[in-house]
Amino acid sequence: MKDTYAIGSSLLTYDIIEKILKNNIKLTLSEEAKEKIRHCREYLDSKADADAAPIYGVTTGFGSLCNKQISFEQLSTLQENLVKSHSCSVGKPVDGDVVKLMLLLKAHALSMGFSGVQLITVERIIDFYNNDILPIVYDRGSLGASGDLAPLANLFLPLIGEGEVMYKGERYSGKEILDKFGWEPIKLQSKEGLALLNGTQFMSANGIKALIDAWHLVNCFDLFGAMSLEAYDGRIEPFLAPLHRVRPHRGQIETAEIYRKILNGSEIITREKQHVQDPYSFRCIPQVHGAVKDAMHHVTEVLHTEINSVTDNPTVFPDEDLVLSGGNFHGEPIALVFDYMGVALAELGNISERRVAQLILGQRGLPEFLVAKPGLNSGFMIPQYADASLVSQNKMYAWPASCDSIVSSNGQEDLVSMGANSATKLHKIIDNLKIIAVIELMNAAQGIDFRRPLKSSPLIEKVMKAYREAVPFVEDDVVMNDYIRKSQHFLENYDIEIE
Repeated sequence: MKDTYAIGSSLLTYDIIEKILKNNIKLTLSEEAKEKIRHCREYLDSKADADAAPIYGVTTGFGSLCNKQISFEQLSTLQENLVKSHSCSVGKPVDGDVVKLMLLLKAHALSMGFSGVQLITVERIIDFYNNDILPIVYDRGSLGASGDLAPLANLFLPLIGEGEVMYKGERYSGKEILDKFGWEPIKLQSKEGLALLNGTQFMSANGIKALIDAWHLVNCFDLFGAMSLEAYDGRIEPFLAPLHRVRPHRGQIETAEIYRKILNGSEIITREKQHVQDPYSFRCIPQVHGAVKDAMHHVTEVLHTEINSVTDNPTVFPDEDLVLSGGNFHGEPIALVFDYMGVALAELGNISERRVAQLILGQRGLPEFLVAKPGLNSGFMIPQYADASLVSQNKMYAWPASCDSIVSSNGQEDLVSMGANSATKLHKIIDNLKIIAVIELMNAAQGIDFRRPLKSSPLIEKVMKAYREAVPFVEDDVVMNDYIRKSQHFLENYDIEIE
């Protein structure tokens, strides 16, 4: 990818977005996008001038106030009032990467030329992104139905000289940051406030961030699960190709193939076994990890459709002479799949904890709690407690937020998606999963070392060597929290590559 990415030049995908964020790639507007934006704005201006019929959000109030006609002289004030009055996000400040994603996704949506905004408005959003000017947005307050009104209002307050931003680690008012860069506040034209606030960019940005983190963790759990299988002296038969050809779920086939690659060349997996079968948490890894991947593939597909859609309201179709008021802002399509993703990720942690529990039982030649002199030493007894606590909490977070709805806007908005809650709780699940993953890594590595002098596969031995440079083998009881933190640092900085 080049040093810049032209908004409006192609469809966005989560992996493109990941590269943009990771490589600090700057944004520009494609010439095609600029023309679409100008064309739509010119049409909307002429439509508002010529048409006496009220146009929702352009010459009327919002929500249940849609029957209130607004005079031409007050149209700009209407849009500014909208941004101010709707800026009600509350809670904790949103992660900076999510704020950047919100800016990127909104600029992309507006670049499609169906929202009626001014070109300068989109260009200023891109200016904020490129200069790492991050408006302060809070993580609660959106119903995920009439768009993400409250957080998007906070996101775009600084465009009009209101609100607050973070810039180079310091907090500035909207007016201060505009003055610092020599920019005039954007004077919002008809519909522009609504175009900025209507939309699913808060939900989508949180979803994209969760997808990036979750796909990385899925790879980690494949590797650490394979290490646990080695530590447990497990069997290879459940991963052989013929078994999965007769139940050809995509994720199941992928997972079995990945495990064969990870374990290729291992002395442990190929030695003669005394046991006929392994417990489900080992034997059914292809089926469980595979089902999680299938869920993730589905979420990815739905979210790709969403981030390449126009989700504000009304939608302006200049070439068809139409301004249509509908419900593209409703978050139900992504609310449902975010909840699905939460259930899948919770299950990924669930099976991991079961593998850990099997490793500390003192079976198959391993000492109880994976430590010499158990009794004098408690070894890996209590990390499993912490593991179980996190897994249990994730089951709680997996309860679907999209099951709920509360009527808003005096009955006009009578069924909402709660998709913002579906999206933000994914981060809580993922934060727990990161610790669940390192607890399995700790136990699996300890178990493999008890198999010496046998060697695992070259790939696993490579990981073991790097891991042992960061976290040593546990001979006697240690301050286990220190080892958990060191393992977390290893996970954050080690590139998991399954060739």
